[in-house]
Amino acid sequence: MLILGIETSCDETAAALVDDARTIRAERVLSQTELHTPYGGIVPEIAARAHLEHLDGLIATAMKDAGASFADLDGIAATGGPGLIGGVIVGVMTGKAIALAARKPFLAINHLEGHALSARLSHDVAFPYLLLLVSGGHCQLLIVEGVGQYRRLGTTIDDAAGEAFDKTAKLLGLGYPGGPAVERAAQTGDPARFAFPRPLKGRPGCDFSFAGLKTAVRQAVESGGDLSSALVADMAASFQQAVADSLAERTGQAIDLFKERYPKGKALVVAGGVAANTLLRRRLTGLAAQHGLDLIAPPLTLCTDNAAMIAWAGVERLRLGLTDALDFSPRPRWPLDPSAPKVIGAGVKA
Repeated sequence: MLILGIETSCDETAAALVDDARTIRAERVLSQTELHTPYGGIVPEIAARAHLEHLDGLIATAMKDAGASFADLDGIAATGGPGLIGGVIVGVMTGKAIALAARKPFLAINHLEGHALSARLSHDVAFPYLLLLVSGGHCQLLIVEGVGQYRRLGTTIDDAAGEAFDKTAKLLGLGYPGGPAVERAAQTGDPARFAFPRPLKGRPGCDFSFAGLKTAVRQAVESGGDLSSALVADMAASFQQAVADSLAERTGQAIDLFKERYPKGKALVVAGGVAANTLLRRRLTGLAAQHGLDLIAPPLTLCTDNAAMIAWAGVERLRLGLTDALDFSPRPRWPLDPSAPKVIGAGVKA
């Protein structure tokens, strides 16, 4: 089975071919970082135009790299949401056009499911497993029970961790994207210098909150006067430590719930762009070991947005006959667990 994957949900334009032997036959990713850096964040219209300009060429190059034609494909998988709707539309319409012309099945992939299943591409993890999905736009704890079967244990009630990294980097003058910039600055900093809060620590449940932490950093910057490189490093290290502590503490709560439901569960998986953070991986490795779990972290290239994970999710879904009609509508929002309560405002659930 050979699947073409297309990813255009945010600021990476990507195409990949993946087979059911877990081989990435070809992968092309075009980052838009340089386009968005002057604005300190992603501009949706610029992102959509860049996807439209470059996607066809990336697909053609990936097909050539794999030595494959459209006739060789068993299906075309494209991110159908959630994400910036302009970019999602570009990917979905391109995927539909190829599927129609080549007479192949079309698979609309939930971007979050791509992240959720990426560990099964890199490590062949058995169901069920606990997933910490942590990125610029998402921060969730889910039990992955099977393809299309997700039980959400917790989510962010305000900002995602990756967004907090981006905002902190901007406050500290470290540039964009914020995650790698903060981690670099933190390498020479003192993580104990600033007593930043650990939001929701000790409270029941598995939800996250990073708005208060972000505010604490802003207040420290405003009261710090001229920011020396040493002060910036200390703020970055203290912020990064607070995020890692918060994520680890809430994940510990989720592990207890996971083990209650699945005593024989063996794996904690971390995925999403923030999963590339070295301190977070170290903290989660120790946490998993304490509870008798293996920490599974996909390679860094599979943590950030990519098309290989979308193609692999297509493989998993096509195996089960889960294809989509060509009238599928792109979705700006698409929860993995539709039965989970919605979060409205600052932590109010409905």
